[in-house]
Amino acid sequence: MSALLAQIKDSMKEAMRAKEKVRLGTIRMLLAQVKQVEVDQKIELTDADVLDILDKMVKQRKDSIAQFESGGRLDLVETEKAEMEALQEFLPKALSDDDIAAMIDAAISETGAESMRDMGKVMAILKPQMQGRADQMAALSGLVKGKLS
Repeated sequence: MSALLAQIKDSMKEAMRAKEKVRLGTIRMLLAQVKQVEVDQKIELTDADVLDILDKMVKQRKDSIAQFESGGRLDLVETEKAEMEALQEFLPKALSDDDIAAMIDAAISETGAESMRDMGKVMAILKPQMQGRADQMAALSGLVKGKLS
């Protein structure tokens, strides 16, 4: 079992003891998603795989919040925000803009990238390092494009 998965299961036990219904429900939803992927793919997930699932679930919550706000459903917005906070507890600390810029520069120098043709090589190095730590991979690719052009 991955270390992150063990941490999630420990947090579930804490949420049960503290009778935190929303947090407990969110963690159970996360574990159900992890189990679903494990069964479908017949593999045991690594920390990176679990982070990928967490990223997707947080993104879903952000999208739902935007839609509920535009629809005037503030009760559902609060629920989604609470779920998103519970999920973000398991994500690594977010990177600052300076950290991201330094990692991009390091990846460019490591790959010897000189033009947009080399962008795939740079992104291949950055994606595993930044998974769950950078807000949007699309924004990251925009920054890499800016450096390479």
